[in-house]
Parts: sequence; structure tokens; C-alpha cells
Amino acid sequence: MCWLIWPFTIFSAKQVLRAEYSKPDDQVCIIISNVYQDNRNYEGCLSEIKSANPDVILLLETDEAWHQATAGLSAIYQYSIKVPMQNTYGMLLYSRLELKCSTVEYLVEEDVPSIHTLVVLKSGREVQLYAVHPTPPVPNENPRSTERDKELLLIADRAKESKLPVVVIGDLNDVAWSYTTKLFLKMSGLLDPRRGRGFFNSFHAHYPFLRFPLDHAFISTDFKLIGIKRLKNFKSDHFPIYIHLQYEPSAHLEQEPMLADGEDIALAEEKKAKQ
Repeated sequence: MCWLIWPFTIFSAKQVLRAEYSKPDDQVCIIISNVYQDNRNYEGCLSEIKSANPDVILLLETDEAWHQATAGLSAIYQYSIKVPMQNTYGMLLYSRLELKCSTVEYLVEEDVPSIHTLVVLKSGREVQLYAVHPTPPVPNENPRSTERDKELLLIADRAKESKLPVVVIGDLNDVAWSYTTKLFLKMSGLLDPRRGRGFFNSFHAHYPFLRFPLDHAFISTDFKLIGIKRLKNFKSDHFPIYIHLQYEPSAHLEQEPMLADGEDIALAEEKKAKQ
């Protein structure tokens, strides 16, 4: 187990380097927060958002009540994609940066959405954003990880093929050191900014001795990190995660993604083919 979590300790090499200079117009700040659908502490959520002042907000497990309670965010975040649902897979995406070519897709399951959109930075640079929340393997309900793994690998394909900078955010229902997450990184060519910095455990917020990193932000090699932190809990079972990124076109010369070998590619194809 120790060798699995070692890359996330401060003793390991950082996969994403810290930005050495500031380019405000090429930056984006993001909050990822699974609100817990039955939680009704809307004010607590809005307070954390106001304090962090992000450019982009992804709220997960959002039903119609959460949709109505957060509608006031539109006064500041004029761009939004809203998919409230009653099945714990609702998604609300708010942005003060322009969103373009936005779609909501159901890649694997007809009631589990993902959001695909371009985010336009102040500089005019377009960034491909994928917001995801695949179903977890749950004993007696969904014992397999088939659907989760398939959705993540389909997103990995799109990230790999994109000609634009890419950010994938969401509650992936998988820990950062799992084989599936590592396979996703290899197949997508994306980086994990937590490697070399810490776990940033986001779940379970109510049990200090039983916490895991389930809420993620993976980025392409042309981003560097300005900051990442865990925000205060507002009665959800997840902590919000905040990440501040800077696009640097030459960063890919300094940062290397994991590479997929033949076995990885074969396994990914097998997982994507499963029904």
C-alpha cells in the first residue's frame, strides 16, 4: 500500500510544476464540490463560493432544490450549464468566463450526465473542460466498476484527441492512487497536480480517520499550478476542492505525462467494450 500512496507525499516528485510568474489573463480558478443531495445547507455552500471567489464552479449531486437555491449565482456567473436531477447525479456548472460549444452527454448510462464545454480565458485562449461524476461500484446495487471505468476511459480518449488545453474535473468515485485512475492518466495524457503535494482527501467529511481523495482535477501538460486546497465543509459528506491553474504554452516541455504501454491500451479497449 505504501508504494501506491508514495507519489502523493511531499517526498515524491511533483507531476505538475508551480507557476514561476503570473499571467492573470491565462489563469482559471475552479471549485469542485459534491454538495450531497439531501444536504440543505445552501448558505454554507454559497459562503464558501463567495470566500474562494472562483471563475468556474462545479456542483454535483444537485437536485431541483439545489438548482433553485444557487440560482442567485447567475448574477456574478453569467454563464451556466444546469442539469438538476433527483438521482444524485445532477450537475450545475457556473462560470464567469465565457462558455462555448457546450453539450450535456450521457456517455454510458442514460441517467448519468457529463458536461463538455469550452471555457474562454480572459486572454481569449479556449480550454476544453469535461465535468464528470460516474457511478461508483456499490455492493448489492452496482457491484462492478464497469460503468465508471468505461466513462472515464471515454473521457480519456477525448482528452487525448483534443487540440486544446484540457481540464477534467469531478467526483470520479475512485481514489487518486487506484489502477483505474492511473490508467486514465496514461490514456488521456493528463497530469495530477496532487502528485508530490498531498492527498487533499475530500470524502468522507464527517469521519476524520476514513478519508480518501475522490474529487479530482486532471490537467493537460500546458498548465502549471498556482494553488490547490481543500475548502471548508458545509454539512456535505465531501469537502470542496479549489484549484488555481495557469496556461503556459511551453509548460509541456517541462512536464511529462505517464505513457501507456501495449497492456494498458489492450485493457482500456476491453473496459470500453464492456456493456
